[in-house]
Amino acid sequence: AYVKIGLSGASGMSWLLTRLVGTSRARELMFFGEKIDAKRCEALGIVNRVVPDDKLREVAFAMAKQLAEGPSTALRFLKDNLDEALMNDFLTSLDHEAERMVRSAGTADHKEAVKAFVEKRKPVFQRG
Repeated sequence: AYVKIGLSGASGMSWLLTRLVGTSRARELMFFGEKIDAKRCEALGIVNRVVPDDKLREVAFAMAKQLAEGPSTALRFLKDNLDEALMNDFLTSLDHEAERMVRSAGTADHKEAVKAFVEKRKPVFQRG
């Protein structure tokens, strides 16, 4: 919408949009400044999910619970891998992923996941 008032954009919009939707779509969004609704944002990949207003709290808490009950070391390593992916070249990313994979394979959470698989049950990961 900045373009409609003769401005070029601010708040890191060009940096963020190119990473979220690609250069071509970012150009279209910024050059034309059209309003887009939540469903279009979801389709473009600007937001991950759209839920009805009355379900927002329920869905947000369910997602938070799932993360809180997940394997904390593996989730931390996944976050690190994703954060670094935009800064590192492919081979460096592969090296870091491999290192973290080996480290996560030695965790109590991984051992619990394997045990739960054998016992045909849902794993119960340690907190923290």
